[in-house]
Amino acid sequence: MTAQFSKFGRASGLVAGCALLFGGALTAAAEDLSQLAAGQRLLEENCARCHAVTRTGDSPHPEAPPFRTLSERYPVEQIEEALVEGLSTGHPDMPQFIFTPAKAAAIVAYLKSIQAE
Repeated sequence: MTAQFSKFGRASGLVAGCALLFGGALTAAAEDLSQLAAGQRLLEENCARCHAVTRTGDSPHPEAPPFRTLSERYPVEQIEEALVEGLSTGHPDMPQFIFTPAKAAAIVAYLKSIQAE
């Protein structure tokens, strides 16, 4: 009977260890997906009137670059600071945007995920 419990104990420990290991990874993956979804939603709400904000399609404004090509111009990571401090450009069509650090991080995470290869 002790051998049975010993086998059960080892199996339980193995299952618990796997749950901890993979459970943390699943939680992180769910948080990553949530952040990507938030970034996409923010871009759709604030930028999609002019820019293509997904992996396909043309920008509605002919001079607005599709966001999937931003990495061809500069490192996407550098956009985060500008989003927090106030993103503005030299042309009159683009409004100024200021985002919280969390929202800026979500936007950058999403932008990284859609960059053309």
